Amino acid sequence: MNPHEYCQQKAAQSGSSFYYSFLFLPEHKRRAITALYAFCREVDDVVDECSDAGVARMKLAWWRKEVAGIYHGQPQHPVARALSEAVGGFKLQEQHLQEIIDGMEMDLDYNTYPDFESLKLYCHRVAGVVGVLSAEIFGYQDPRTLHYATDLGMAFQLTNIIRDVGEDARRGRIYLPLDEMKRHGVSTADISRARETDHFKRLMAFQIDRALGFYDRAFAQLPAADRKSQRAGIIMAAIYRTLLDEIRADGCRVLTQRTSLTPIRKLWIAWKTWIRG
Repeated sequence: MNPHEYCQQKAAQSGSSFYYSFLFLPEHKRRAITALYAFCREVDDVVDECSDAGVARMKLAWWRKEVAGIYHGQPQHPVARALSEAVGGFKLQEQHLQEIIDGMEMDLDYNTYPDFESLKLYCHRVAGVVGVLSAEIFGYQDPRTLHYATDLGMAFQLTNIIRDVGEDARRGRIYLPLDEMKRHGVSTADISRARETDHFKRLMAFQIDRALGFYDRAFAQLPAADRKSQRAGIIMAAIYRTLLDEIRADGCRVLTQRTSLTPIRKLWIAWKTWIRG
């Protein structure tokens, strides 16, 4: 299995909605964005799958050396080797890849976030930066597109947080800002014990509205000249906004279930969005 086949398998196995947004890209861009996505999955899996924080830190330190190897040496991991082609072809910056690892490492230091400002830093590192790297791969003419990409990445991460509240709580993490939980009358015990009260539903409605605000802000910044080149991100946004609609329509029952769209529905949304341009 060559490095690109490894990345493709990693992306397909994840079942992520991102996979469907890559399908319509030219091959060289599809290979690059798949390598970037596989890198994000690899470093995220380190934190999610290592019960020993010390071991997780060692593995992330190893990945930092792999990233450095992409730019200044010879990387060993198939994902890093695939990424080295993308770096050369699309001028991806080393500091951005290292910042993604910074974000993943925050999961080893924080189980909760006191307010949205502190959560925003985490979201920027694990998703906003990925948005910028993705925009570089998709291509753009107007530098304002990078502001669009940053906010779109934020919107995606906030959507993930909303969808995964219950799953994250079972891992001992709560990404909902504590001050907002308190304001809505929701405690960490309510989250841990899966109490889907009216207070909790109002809290989640607030989170959904904020995520939608980031989608709106992102698209308000997307220059018309770059809309076509950025269609993969637009596809992803269409899928994720549909997911938010489903969560809201289902009463925000994110503590007891994980709302998802079927593969055929994701593909249908992707195809419709691509055709519209």
